[in-house]
Amino acid sequence: MTQVAEIVTFKLANGTTSEDFVNLSQASEGFVRSAPGFMHRQLSLGEDGQWTDYVIWQDMQSAKDAAAQFPEQNFASALMATMQPDSVQVRHEHVLWNMTS
Repeated sequence: MTQVAEIVTFKLANGTTSEDFVNLSQASEGFVRSAPGFMHRQLSLGEDGQWTDYVIWQDMQSAKDAAAQFPEQNFASALMATMQPDSVQVRHEHVLWNMTS
């Protein structure tokens, strides 16, 4: 078994501020943190306006289970409404190497 990176990239919908989006993202913390197999998460914003939500899961099944349960969460529709629908891309990739400080 290898760890799995869930990588979600997107741009914000018109009228959504970075502060609004971060606050809504933090509403998902309880769900993600309690999901079996969760290991690490970070959210970043590129100079081009592209956001990346990067989550490390223990294995592919954990990543897929969380992804399947995400739309059922009470925060999901509000969070998704802040993203440009045509900009959202979701990938699950096997982590082959990891380096920490």
